[in-house]
This record gives sequence, structure tokens and C-alpha cells, in this order.
Amino acid sequence: MTRIAINGYGRIGRCVLRAIYERKLQHVLQVVAINEPADMESMAYLTRFDSTHGPFPATSISHDEQSLVIDGQTIAVTHAQNPEDVDWKSLHLDLVIECSGVYGKREQLQRFIDSGCPRVLVSHPADGAADVDYTAVLDINDDGLAAEHRIVSNASCTTNAIIPVLAELDKAFGIEHCFLTTLHSVMNDQPMIDGYHHKDLRRTRSAMQSIVPVATGLAQGVERLLPQLQGKVQAKAIRVPILNVSAIDLMVNLRTSTQPEAINQLFKDAATKSCTTIAFTNQPHASVDFNHDPHSVIVDGSQTRTNDEGFANLFVWFDNEWGFANRLVDIAQVWVRRLAEANALACTK
Repeated sequence: MTRIAINGYGRIGRCVLRAIYERKLQHVLQVVAINEPADMESMAYLTRFDSTHGPFPATSISHDEQSLVIDGQTIAVTHAQNPEDVDWKSLHLDLVIECSGVYGKREQLQRFIDSGCPRVLVSHPADGAADVDYTAVLDINDDGLAAEHRIVSNASCTTNAIIPVLAELDKAFGIEHCFLTTLHSVMNDQPMIDGYHHKDLRRTRSAMQSIVPVATGLAQGVERLLPQLQGKVQAKAIRVPILNVSAIDLMVNLRTSTQPEAINQLFKDAATKSCTTIAFTNQPHASVDFNHDPHSVIVDGSQTRTNDEGFANLFVWFDNEWGFANRLVDIAQVWVRRLAEANALACTK
């Protein structure tokens, strides 16, 4: 049994807990603690009921002043604002999943280690490659995740969505250049009505009334994980007024000209090989169809276009909450396996 704590119990933190329970992993990856500044009543309520993903898959959810209890399993709750204000060491943890989104630099993340956390899995990209020991994306480079790593990032939801697609295209046809436009559902750094919510003036505007361009570090994230594409990636992001599910419109210049049928066949085959990260569809879908879809990315073959000059246009969907939360759970499991392998090896020496 692996003992896990969640730091930050917002959209991703709650989805991580829900994913563990929906996948019936709660006795393998046991969440023993949550640190979240919000009050207990709100935490219990928002665990039980979710406007996006529906009721929590448990028979009973209750709470007292210091814990959340799900089907008889007690999760200790603290309300600290700072990592060093939690007695992590006393919890005998194997791993903390950092879901607050607040900490991006090594000195900030190191505060968890210094406060007694043995390992930290970060639910967002680090500010720079050197700010974490490793950035892991499932089915791309998770084989490099090692027992000795202490601070690991799982990149972002958009990175997890587009990296498998670019990796397949580059391997099959070669990529000269690509341009990514993310169409992302609203996030909690946007106000419902105009207000002083952000230094980015566009993000002071009502999230549910406008399409809002925002800055993105997706290009840097792609180049960090696929270094062969260094200098070949550009990206922009647009927030759209829907609650959940996002998409990426990919324009790519391939070294080898090809037809839509060949690209679609590539991803049909990839979906067969990887039932977790990549899925494929050619049905006439809308975004709502992918709510609560656990894949990293779903390639929409009905939207694939090419021309004779090597240009291709692909459209992919992803549940930016549920898909990414499931990847955090998957990477946690990979890391735990690496630890078990290292311990077994040490015992044989």
C-alpha cells in the first residue's frame, strides 16, 4: 500500500481523489491526508457533488473537524497555507501530489521536501527544466522516471494531450514545423463577471461571455519533452466559455507529404496499442461528448486535412480535468513501481 497526500484540493486535487476511487485503487494508492485552506464543510460538499463530473462514486461521505471519511476510510485534513506548516513526516507518506498550482520553482517545491515529504509529484509544468528532477509524460518518457527522483512534474493537461500526437507524427512523417492553437475551457483564474482577477487584462473579463486569448507555455513544454522539435513549435491559447473539455487545432508541416487516410490510420493503430493515452474517433462529435473521458487525447479523424505540400491539419479533444487527473494517478503508480524495483534490487545485494 502506498500512502499519498494531496496538497491543494481544487479541480485537479478533487479529480485525483475521485480517479483513485473510480478506478478502485483506494487500497493501493491510499490517500491519507489532504491539505487545503478551505473549510471542512465546503470540502466535503464539493467532494460529494460536482457540476462537471457528477456525484462522487462512494456510498458514504462524511466529515468531522479534522478529517474526511469516504466509505469508512479516514483522510486527515489540514488547512495550512504553507508546506512547512504541515507535519508531513508524521503521516509516513510515500508521495505528495501537489495540486495547488502555486509552486513552480525548485526552491518553492523544495519546501515540501524540507518539511518531511519524501517525494512530490507536481500537477503542472515547472518554471524551468532545472526546477524539477524530471518531467514525465505517460507512454512518452515515463521509463526514465527513477526511484531517486524527489520532485517530478507531470507537465500540463495540454502537454499530455499533444505530445503523444506529435511524437507519432514525427516518427511516421517527420515534422518541419508546427503551430498549436489550444481551445481551452474556462479556468478559475477568470471571473464570472468583469473583475480585478488577473494582471492579464483579458482575464479580467467575464469568462462566460467572451472568447479570451491567453498566454501559454505549451511550445516550451513540447520542446522540453521532444527536443528534436526545438525551434519548430509555436503555440497560442484561447479560453472558450464552456465548463470542461478542451481541444487543440494542430497545423503541422511534415517532411513527407501524405493523405488524411494515412494520418488517421496512424492514430487508429496508436489507439489500439495504447488504450490509456491515445484514442481515435471519426464520429461527428461535440466537446460535451468527451466530458469525463480518461484518455490524454482523442484524435478526431473527421477533421484531418492535408495538401500536396506536406501541410496537415489535425483536431484533437481532451478532458483537461479528468484525463490529466488520471495521468497523475498513472505516473504515481509508475513511480511507486520504480521504488519497489529499487528496494527489491537493494535487498538482493
